[in-house]
Amino acid sequence: MKLSIVVPVYNEETTIGEVIKKIQEVKLPKAIKKEIIVIDDGSTDKSPQIIEAIKKEDRKIISYISIINLGKGAAVRFGFKFSSGDIILIQDADLELDPNDYPKLISPILDGETEVVYGSRFMSRNPNIPLDSRIANQSLSLMASILYGQRLTDMETAYKVMTRKVLDKIRNRLRSVEFTIEPEITARIIQAGYKIKEVPIGFNPRSKAAGKKASFKDAVEAMIALVKCRLY
Repeated sequence: MKLSIVVPVYNEETTIGEVIKKIQEVKLPKAIKKEIIVIDDGSTDKSPQIIEAIKKEDRKIISYISIINLGKGAAVRFGFKFSSGDIILIQDADLELDPNDYPKLISPILDGETEVVYGSRFMSRNPNIPLDSRIANQSLSLMASILYGQRLTDMETAYKVMTRKVLDKIRNRLRSVEFTIEPEITARIIQAGYKIKEVPIGFNPRSKAAGKKASFKDAVEAMIALVKCRLY
């Protein structure tokens, strides 16, 4: 069995090398192989060069370098297109989430409990999450729960894991090119009839000064996307 790890990247020169190293080193069950897919979304820093240097050392890594910045959603969708695994997992290129949580994330799928797993930052004690971020994320999760009839604690989590069967069902319905990919994936999974299982994960948030890209505007757009996906 193969786990495809999709890594969207935009101007992450300070972290992308370490993230890929952590992915390479994470221990999975012996029956699981890793497929690493790195999508650079038009970075203007040294991210593309770092990715290509790593790829020269590990030819198994799949990479795609876009000449223009389209958005996280576009990068994730490119990654989905290139993936060939039985299970697909999204990994952000910063160090907020730890690849050592992979065994915990894929375990419910391997055990046949579910076909979709989300890593929830709010199911474990993460006291370092800023209050404004906590309020925004929990508000979006509540809205998603009400609109789609499944209780979620962390709809905006980057750790979204699904089987190939689920991805094949929803991929052609994904249209987002920006951060609205998060609510759109959630909406389409539930609309396809799947139950999302959440597991607790660790979280090490970074500040705007350190490169945090999500904003209040993105939260508003996520709310609009949830409503649009529900109506259409």
